[in-house]
Amino acid sequence: MTSAGESRRSSVAVVGLGSIGGVAAGVLAAAGRHDVFACARRPIARLTFEWQEGSVELSLPVLTDPAQAKPADWVLLCTKAYQTAAAGPWLSRLCTPATRLAVMQNGIDHLARAAPFAQGATIVPVLVYYNGERLAPDRVKLRRAGNFDAIVADNDAGRAFAALFQGTPLRIVLSEDFVTVAWRKLLINAVANPITALTLQRQAVLRRSDLQDLCRAILGEAVAVACADGARLADDEIALTIATLGNFSGELGTSMYFDRLAGRPLEADALTGAIVAAGKRHGIATPINGALLALLRAINDG
Repeated sequence: MTSAGESRRSSVAVVGLGSIGGVAAGVLAAAGRHDVFACARRPIARLTFEWQEGSVELSLPVLTDPAQAKPADWVLLCTKAYQTAAAGPWLSRLCTPATRLAVMQNGIDHLARAAPFAQGATIVPVLVYYNGERLAPDRVKLRRAGNFDAIVADNDAGRAFAALFQGTPLRIVLSEDFVTVAWRKLLINAVANPITALTLQRQAVLRRSDLQDLCRAILGEAVAVACADGARLADDEIALTIATLGNFSGELGTSMYFDRLAGRPLEADALTGAIVAAGKRHGIATPINGALLALLRAINDG
């Protein structure tokens, strides 16, 4: 296994070729520093990657059967959180104790979610902030959603992940307090994802004055739970989160929004459900988030 500062080519398996995985595979393949392949349900001839500087067509090997897979230096798990168990056959073939498994999923429980399938690999939780949109099965687009694109812990594994993406458009930030930044990411998702999915509108809907009280109520519960869970949040965290949401382009969608448009299941339990579950652990009532969770689960059941 190479250290974060070494430059030899690594084998990189991207499990899940949706909006997040498609962008990750696209930027790594375009940089040409590593041997990148994807693991997906259907093959594609080429991958077209779009970003603000243009677009490029890339040759990307795609495996469609876990039996075809061999151990990789890096595995990027880019499926939805609820699909982790379904990705287990891939992980059992790709991962060894020498592998680094980057979990690029929503939520706050990356380690617990991936550990049963990791085969002893080093798990690297990743908070993804870039806005990826899957325009077609073989076409993805990267949109900027802030001043950085992903956050990892400032440790050996996190620094190795940042090194993997050197020379690509993705800006990886290291954090010394991953618990706090993970909850901060969840606060943004707790507002943006349910509201865009329920209204079927992009993030411009969050600027409606009649939704501001709802946003504050959602965040009030989530902040209380986050602090009980060990996050070190600011006294004005609610206002800061709403200001952050206001800085995002109104044309951006969310993962739940795109999933509902496509008729896919929503990540209700990994996002809103994580707040409700943590509230139960700490004895903190979360009625607003509980109501949102019930509505999101009803959409999934339908």
